[in-house]
Amino acid sequence: MGAIIWLGNLLGEWLDTKYQTTYWENTITLFAVFAAMYLVISQVLKISKDND
Repeated sequence: MGAIIWLGNLLGEWLDTKYQTTYWENTITLFAVFAAMYLVISQVLKISKDND
């Protein structure tokens, strides 16, 4: 989960530097947080379903 968020932050930072903007880092980091949460929740549900 942390790696996904960290990589999203790095990508956003790189895009902000490349295009001289200020919004990519925040936008992509937020998207990465939601993506990481989705992956964790889906894995928990899968494990929970397998244990039933």
